[in-house]
Amino acid sequence: MIKTRFTEMFGIKHPIVQGGMQWVGRAELASAVSNAGALGILTGLTQPTPEDLRKEIKRCREMTDQPFGVNLTILPTLVPRPYGEYIDAIIDSGIKIVETAGNNPKPFMPKLKEAGVKVIHKCTAVRHGLSAEKAGVDAISMDGFECAGHPGEDDVPNLVLLPAAANVIKIPMIASGGFADARGLVAALALGCEGINMGTRFMATKEAPIHQNVKEKIVSSDERSTSLILRTMRNTSRVYGNSIAKKTIEMEGEGKTIQEIGPIVAGAKGKVVYETGDMEHGIWSAGTCMGLINDIPSCKELVERIVREAEEMIRGRLAKSLAA
Repeated sequence: MIKTRFTEMFGIKHPIVQGGMQWVGRAELASAVSNAGALGILTGLTQPTPEDLRKEIKRCREMTDQPFGVNLTILPTLVPRPYGEYIDAIIDSGIKIVETAGNNPKPFMPKLKEAGVKVIHKCTAVRHGLSAEKAGVDAISMDGFECAGHPGEDDVPNLVLLPAAANVIKIPMIASGGFADARGLVAALALGCEGINMGTRFMATKEAPIHQNVKEKIVSSDERSTSLILRTMRNTSRVYGNSIAKKTIEMEGEGKTIQEIGPIVAGAKGKVVYETGDMEHGIWSAGTCMGLINDIPSCKELVERIVREAEEMIRGRLAKSLAA
């Protein structure tokens, strides 16, 4: 077993977290990850209303007696979301772990802390990690350029970002972006982290509530199969490099506005991809770690394999390299 400050703080067996993913982080996946001894996370805004989130939390509780958390991504949206009401739903449901992402969670911290909630803040830059630490979060999930979704605008990969963050951040930190196997876990520990966060890797599992076509596409793709869209608008997103992503980049090159591009990249279209398996219907998030994914195991098989191989690597090859 690999014990770290993160596993101790959050009461989990293994230093692995399933990242909050829009349309993917539902009870089926979160409960399976938590039952495997890692930390499952429900995606708050996947549920259309705070009341729906309460129901999903209840559903997840019926599927696991292990700790799980809820992700709340705080971003400006075309239609404002009632974040305060989602936080009330989380607290009223007795959730004790929240992953925040996007904007600084400072405005919500007093309410969360008063309710005894531990907060993991996901960010993409050392400076943002420091300001979240100052705001009182309990842990940082540092997200490198390799990640799916929003990598920020600094383009710093994890080999530099993680140790740079570990030099100055004192609270437990987990590594996110590009992690899919035991080698990544061992590397994250060596770079100063207390565990790893995986999104794309958990999409290619038996329990992920998405169409089989998506899982098979992840397995058949490689590390070059993603596209970076909305770069010109400084709202970069790493997505699967399908025809819609390529069209978006073309439109950006032509100087089209967000009002013109918006309908093409709408999140609701990505939801249809996950539901129907029509891989060209819209954009969908995927990370460069697709190049490391070769199978579709259960969450239990995946977590146990990663931890077992990581232990073997630390005790075996790495320990032997110290031999006189």
